[in-house]
Amino acid sequence: MQDLRPVLDHAVRTATVTLTRPPRRTHQPQMRPDGTPRPTKDRAAGAFRRRPGKLVALGFAAAIGIGTLLLLLPVSSAGRGATVVEALFTATSAVCVTGLVVVDTATHWSGFGQVVILLLIQVGGFGIMTLASLLGLLISRRMGLRTRLVTASATRSVGLGDVRRVLLAIGIITAVAEGAAAVVLTGRYMVTYGEPLGRATWLGVFHSVSAFNNAGFALYSDGLMGFVTDPWISLTIVAAVVVGGIGFPVILELRRTGWTPRAWSLHTKITMLMTGVLLVGGGAFVTVAEWSNPATLGPLDVRGKLLAGFFQGAMTRTAGFNSVDTAGMNNGTWLGSDVLMFIGGGSGGTAGGIKVTTFAVLLVVIWAELRGDPDAVFFDRRIAPAAQRQALSVALLSVAAVIVPTIVITSTSQFSLDQVLYEVVSAFATVGLSTGITADLADWHQILLVLLMFAGRLGPVALGTALALRDKQRLFRHPESAPIVG
Repeated sequence: MQDLRPVLDHAVRTATVTLTRPPRRTHQPQMRPDGTPRPTKDRAAGAFRRRPGKLVALGFAAAIGIGTLLLLLPVSSAGRGATVVEALFTATSAVCVTGLVVVDTATHWSGFGQVVILLLIQVGGFGIMTLASLLGLLISRRMGLRTRLVTASATRSVGLGDVRRVLLAIGIITAVAEGAAAVVLTGRYMVTYGEPLGRATWLGVFHSVSAFNNAGFALYSDGLMGFVTDPWISLTIVAAVVVGGIGFPVILELRRTGWTPRAWSLHTKITMLMTGVLLVGGGAFVTVAEWSNPATLGPLDVRGKLLAGFFQGAMTRTAGFNSVDTAGMNNGTWLGSDVLMFIGGGSGGTAGGIKVTTFAVLLVVIWAELRGDPDAVFFDRRIAPAAQRQALSVALLSVAAVIVPTIVITSTSQFSLDQVLYEVVSAFATVGLSTGITADLADWHQILLVLLMFAGRLGPVALGTALALRDKQRLFRHPESAPIVG
């Protein structure tokens, strides 16, 4: 006891000092004249951390509401004014960078209305890239320090808290990509098609913004069918679509590491591999399936068929432009396009769908199960079980989101199942390709597509984030059992 007495005395003195220490000064919030506290950056950040899904949905809903009101103005229409459903559908399609239309963009809307649509596309596309990046930062902050450091080392993408750098980088990448595409398109419209400088510039800017943001809006009544054999127009549009669709984290990493696959993160490797496979595979599929179809590729020569087939296959990556008559395609081509549209593009970009990384994770999990491997491994990296569960959840919920509206519209309209399925998948994956039935659907069917575009644009991102944020460690595990499968 004599040996422990000094230790006990020291503990008592320490406790006494701690108890008598004056309370820490806290920051007092500034008050409004009415007595309520003024919002601060910390309060705003806390609100975003607590309710990211609600704030994001409200932000996009507000943009759609403002766009709807602007498109309802008489100055927005070239002839008759737009109805509420037409304005709402167009605004939603623009903000959600989809491209489905119920009125002809080239003839129904005036110059002012087309400018409104262009601004809504830009706001929607920039917002999606910013949203995905900021939610990624949010997820990283909710992780433990060790997990955050491992994640930052593995992804090599955005920093853990440099929001300003993220926004600036997204703005620069957007401006450079859209500007480069606009210059090429403007020059082509002037030199080859004799458009005056003002008109050529407007066409170049509009289509470059629409392409980079994977929106699919065009200022021609037949889409881009008039340029089906023009490689300058077609390949420039494809390049802008691919750059915008692979995602901001991938673009930033490629900018830093260059074309050195060994230095890429797993996310970039998966995105680049799947993008290449689906671009080549999708183009080959459309070319072969439509080779002799007199309504699409049949009248073209071999060079024209290859270019048009590649272009149309690339547009199923949620871009929505068409250089051939989509309504004239074979039913088998529609079904194959449904699959490509449902998969979509890269995470953190302007593309929609369930994303190529989700699809790749599911393929790796299936392959590991078929081989009897305990781990799902891709590029010598083990896929985390949480990522596997998230990919499965996103995919199955997205399937349900497509099936239910398809059943509803098919049961209450005169259109066939393949037409309705194509339209629903295009809306949910924010693609914009159509079999030509959008304008002929009933108003409440169009409202259903509006909800589907909104859910398809924000749903996979918000759902993936919510699943990641809900990931937690339990201190116990239930007894294991295995039901009969298959």
